[in-house]
Amino acid sequence: MAKRESALETMVTTPQVPISPNPEFWRGRRVALTGHTGFKGAWLALLLTRFGAKVSGYALLPSTQPSLFDTAEVEKFVVGEFADIRDVQGVTNWLRGYQPEVVLHLAAQALVRASYADPVNTMTSNFNGTLNVLEAARHLPSVKSIVVVTTDKVYRNLESAQAFSEDDHLGGHDPYSASKAACEILVASYRACFLQHLGVATARAGNVIGGGDWSPDRLIPDAVKAWQKNEMLDIRRPDAVRPWQHVLEPLCAYLVLAERLFAEPQLGAGYNFGPEKKDAVSVREVIQIAHSIFAKGTVKFAEEKQGPHEAGLLHLDISKAKTQLGIAPRWDLETSIQRTMNWYVEQSNGGDARALCERDIDAFLSLKV
Repeated sequence: MAKRESALETMVTTPQVPISPNPEFWRGRRVALTGHTGFKGAWLALLLTRFGAKVSGYALLPSTQPSLFDTAEVEKFVVGEFADIRDVQGVTNWLRGYQPEVVLHLAAQALVRASYADPVNTMTSNFNGTLNVLEAARHLPSVKSIVVVTTDKVYRNLESAQAFSEDDHLGGHDPYSASKAACEILVASYRACFLQHLGVATARAGNVIGGGDWSPDRLIPDAVKAWQKNEMLDIRRPDAVRPWQHVLEPLCAYLVLAERLFAEPQLGAGYNFGPEKKDAVSVREVIQIAHSIFAKGTVKFAEEKQGPHEAGLLHLDISKAKTQLGIAPRWDLETSIQRTMNWYVEQSNGGDARALCERDIDAFLSLKV
């Protein structure tokens, strides 16, 4: 299992100020972004636009109402196509027509419980979609770096107390996790066989929170939906432990990684992006903090596990991202939850979704730690 870095190693190798994306790199850069209509994709589109990138998106129409894509009016500043990532000809024509320099692949069926209900859609969207992107990109001389977003759930999880490092065994009990582990193998194969000249990496991020997520079966969105109606939130697995982080943490990490791959393709590999160990806490603790901020509704914690299998314990070792890329968390758990809940409260009171996102981006990028 993972080898933990010592306190001395952390002190020596972790930069005092974590690396941020370089606006000069992104200004005018042609970026192909799949999944721009999703929660993370919409935030990433806003971030790239802030840096002056020229973004072309490819995704299905938003799957939720409301959606951050709609409320933040992402379509106004991202040229996009609404199509299925499983459409090999559609993906090929899109990339060939745009001639991107950087490809950021986020499009996926990203919900564990939904993967039990529809494993075929999950597998084909995640694996075949990634295959289509890689196959199309390998024939384009314009492409210099590719970041494929997978998940922290790609590891064979025996639920020990140790954090997973990038060298640990891949696995995947549920269809979603299995599909993403398969993507890891696919990317490694393409990198070794066809994309040796490009910087190609996978990004394995922890559980993200942030304003504007309305997906079903996600902790904070479910909480907000219940509490806005002053209803009870029923928590099915209160003691499950996850590596929680604000959505801006991994998104900025993806951009830094893409920058480095552009100049140093030999850095192509898998990378964990997550919080410090102290911020990998239980669902119960996250909800207690969130509820104290939202100050409406009630919570019921289940006494027994409910629903299909989901891992009860998950930690990530992020030392590789720190030492090789200079990436480290900026916001601790309480700050991340505070920012997230404030976003929802202010948006429900008439606040402009895009302005609220821009405010969080400003605060995140200006932070000196």
